[in-house]
Amino acid sequence: MPRLSIPRTGVPQAEVLERLDAMKSEDTDWRKGRVFALVYHASAEHEELLKKAHALYASANLLNPIAFRSLKQMESEVVQMAASLLHGPGQDGASDGCVGCMTSGGTESILVAVQNYRDRARRERPLVRSPEIVAPVTIHPAFDKACHYFDVKLVKVPVGDDFRVDPKRMARKIGRNTIAILASAPQYPHGVVDPIEAISKLAQKRGLPLHVDACVGGFILPFLEKLGRPVPLWDFRLPGVTSISADLHKFGYTGKGASVLMWRSMKDMKHQFFVQADFPGGVYVSPALAGTRPGGPIAAAWAALNALGENGYLELARKAAEAADRLRAGIRQIPGLMLLGEAESTIVAWGAVDEEDGGGPDPFAIADRMETRGWASERLQHPTGVHLTVTANHLAIVDEYLADLRASAEEVRSDPSLSKTGNAALYGLISKTPIRGFVGMTVRKMMEGMYAPGVVLPDLQKKPPADGFVGRMVDRYQPQIGEVLDRIDRVRKKVDRFTKKLGR
Repeated sequence: MPRLSIPRTGVPQAEVLERLDAMKSEDTDWRKGRVFALVYHASAEHEELLKKAHALYASANLLNPIAFRSLKQMESEVVQMAASLLHGPGQDGASDGCVGCMTSGGTESILVAVQNYRDRARRERPLVRSPEIVAPVTIHPAFDKACHYFDVKLVKVPVGDDFRVDPKRMARKIGRNTIAILASAPQYPHGVVDPIEAISKLAQKRGLPLHVDACVGGFILPFLEKLGRPVPLWDFRLPGVTSISADLHKFGYTGKGASVLMWRSMKDMKHQFFVQADFPGGVYVSPALAGTRPGGPIAAAWAALNALGENGYLELARKAAEAADRLRAGIRQIPGLMLLGEAESTIVAWGAVDEEDGGGPDPFAIADRMETRGWASERLQHPTGVHLTVTANHLAIVDEYLADLRASAEEVRSDPSLSKTGNAALYGLISKTPIRGFVGMTVRKMMEGMYAPGVVLPDLQKKPPADGFVGRMVDRYQPQIGEVLDRIDRVRKKVDRFTKKLGR
């Protein structure tokens, strides 16, 4: 296929829109609640509001807040509302009050936070030459990305059976090069909140800043708490919490490309500003990673917060919580399945029961069967499971999902060979392969295909092509490797059970 060029003559606008509609028709239909991640849908009416607000500022640019004063005002008001929701100290304008800025999403908020803490350490602790950040193993991969970009070592601490990190184990990992501590509210895989109150005390005791990743929970945990549901303290009410990342485009139900990075005070935030005073084009200043800061997402976020109001968010949180509760109750009733963790959020994670309890059907194979029924969900590893981010939009489809889940589980129970085919076989091998470098190499090859000329989307029903000696060996001996890994997994589980009994 020849490489595309810009059309010599412009295509009529009506035809352009028709093409867009045609391309969009191939995407997942998230409006019907059959996707449990990626999109947070409040209502069709709310979606129209976001489109109109975004369109009004589609060409605006907050790179220059003097030229676009309205955008700076909207960003300021969004930050103020977030500060109030997260119990930020002080009042707007106070020298020691809570401050922050909007970013393009959780990843940018996290990248900026890590950059801030690295630069803060450079100024305040110049003897630290190899900075480290201590975090639970369940911390979002955006922190791995940030530490990779900014040359910071991410020291990970294992979590317990409840998927929460132990502050005592974190304390043992803190050393002279530690520049910050991380925790999640909640962590993404299982939806549980780390013991942030205890971690806050640890941060204060060691004189370290604490960042709470609330990209998922920042705009729902406060409303769940207002509804009377049990939510542990995790925000700025804890004096050890220095910064919080919270995504507006998740449970804030705003348009995509909107997050906030909040700081306890300007003393904490100031390290994130970038200034180049000698550029011939003029002084260049940026509060985050992006130079151009599109106005559309900022306007849509401002519109969503104002249009929904606290009562609107409470109602959305109530519906999401009801949907999550009903899903958990239904999953408990399906033979062979179990919930993973006791989430304070509306994230639901499920897997197969332990072998000592009779074992259960392969969750990856069940997920495959669910996909044939039109359900899209995320796979988990360590342990194997399925992740559901439950929103208000899912309340209407709970019974349908549970009926299909029960049927899918029964199919896999009746035919265990389904675990050896399709996505289940690929995900299973990837999750168990001890050579993680090979896994990364395989995924990189898939990415190369997607970004090569012509765009080759991966077919997960087929094995990726072998690459290099290790890849060829794994490709050649995949069945034997799978059997060995299954045996190792069974032995590991027996050792874990024996260890637990000794502990009692």
